[in-house]
Amino acid sequence: MYLFLVTAISLLAADYAAEGKLWWAHVQFLADDKLEGRNVDSEGLKQAVSYVAGQFDKIGLKPAGTSGYLQAVKLETRLIVPDESKLALFRNDKEEPLVWGQDASLTARSEATGPVDAAMVFVGYGMSIPDAMWDDFAGQDLRGKIAVFVNAPAPVDVSGNLKSHFGSTVERWSAMKRAGAIGMAAIPNPRPPASTPNPDTAAAGTPPGRGRAGAGGGRGAAPTMGLADPALQEMAGQQVTVNITRRGAEQFFAGIGHTVEEIESLVRDGKALPRFPLVGRLRAQAKVTRASLESPNVVGMLPGSDAKLKDEYVIMSAHLDHTGISGRSVNGDNINNGAMDDASGIASVLEIARMMKESGAKSKRSIVFLAVTAEEKGELGSRYFAGRPTVPAKNIVADINLDMFLPLYPLKVIEVQGLTESTLGDQVRAAAKELGVDVQTDREPEQNRFIRSDQYSFIRNGVPALAFKFGYEAGSPDEKIRRDWVRDRYHKPSDDLNQPVDKDAAAKFNRVIMGLLLRVANDTPRPVWKDDSFFKRFAQ
Repeated sequence: MYLFLVTAISLLAADYAAEGKLWWAHVQFLADDKLEGRNVDSEGLKQAVSYVAGQFDKIGLKPAGTSGYLQAVKLETRLIVPDESKLALFRNDKEEPLVWGQDASLTARSEATGPVDAAMVFVGYGMSIPDAMWDDFAGQDLRGKIAVFVNAPAPVDVSGNLKSHFGSTVERWSAMKRAGAIGMAAIPNPRPPASTPNPDTAAAGTPPGRGRAGAGGGRGAAPTMGLADPALQEMAGQQVTVNITRRGAEQFFAGIGHTVEEIESLVRDGKALPRFPLVGRLRAQAKVTRASLESPNVVGMLPGSDAKLKDEYVIMSAHLDHTGISGRSVNGDNINNGAMDDASGIASVLEIARMMKESGAKSKRSIVFLAVTAEEKGELGSRYFAGRPTVPAKNIVADINLDMFLPLYPLKVIEVQGLTESTLGDQVRAAAKELGVDVQTDREPEQNRFIRSDQYSFIRNGVPALAFKFGYEAGSPDEKIRRDWVRDRYHKPSDDLNQPVDKDAAAKFNRVIMGLLLRVANDTPRPVWKDDSFFKRFAQ
């Protein structure tokens, strides 16, 4: 009780104007043109890493990385060389070459270790959802074959989070692999999501491959990036991955008695799809260039004060990287500065750590402040930390993740992703109430953002987690501001230091998150998933 009283007093004494300026100063450094968008393996990201590590040291956090404040993350890039790669259909004793990019293309997500010559089976939506008694692979012989599917969500009446989880490329491949497939080939969704863009990770309706690094298969495509650690490679065993165009789908479906128009009509109507072997075989040979690199996570810790609980850990995370320099200028600017995505989150990590340290606030559990790399490449840094943490994995009790929380207007309500999934929801309600802030669930559940950022790396390892946005009332000016931002600035050069930002509101938000961290760190019981939560299945 005494600790909470001290926290409440410190919250009442907050100087939002001063704290907002300190928060903004971090954003100004990280989103400056000199850092050129903080792309992985760039000089700009290296400067950002040095800055965050230096701030951790200045604040007085304890190093919690494998090398001081740094945890080395080994990565691998793969890039398809189209002119030296081959893709064709073989049927009726005749090879039919596929035009690269116009009919289909290979991606570098697969292991691509040699030539592939395999039969193909169309498996509908390519999803297996045990919770909904849905299995596109039942009764299909996929042993040694390639699974061809429409990259759209299966028409099942389940939660968006559950559907997106099983519709992710990783889960789709896991089900295909169990059925015996050696590769996958995706036909585009004829009914793509109509809501605001937020391709945080591959989910139902997005191209194969995880993250925003590109499939690594088209001419001029960016390299695909993944973790070098074999144990953490989620697409292991995949010999070939193919993106099929709408035009190419007609060739794949030739001679089977079904048409692309028929399949697309069923998808648009939300109906089940037929499943059947395709005529002929797919022949593929990928020329892939590979390179190795390292990009660290930055890890600092505020040690706990309780003899029994100090060896348990609450994680506060945000991603440090962004997308770098764009290939196309917008109004003469080609630097994707990433001020809100996610220099804002890193700035909050730094400010909250500073406020906790300088206020003398005590926490029974230890709090780990984590700046992760390669989020924009598919949550690679957080996945590495969750799989190879610098503290005992079994003692991580929660993750509080900040990714593009968008302080664009006064803070009246916080949108909490995962609010009803675990007891963390009760804690954030209490922390927000102390400052007169309301709490709401996700306003755009169809985006399924709760499983589409770094917190999901922890969730899949059984750790309860939350993520946040500034909330709004439906039809309000605040809603328009947020939607306009996503349309006009998301992953664009205009997400820079010239945009209007409510610094006082950001400071108030930071105080809410600090209150939440202290509540979680000081509450004797660990956070737990609610009994009806889909994510409870991941708990260890």
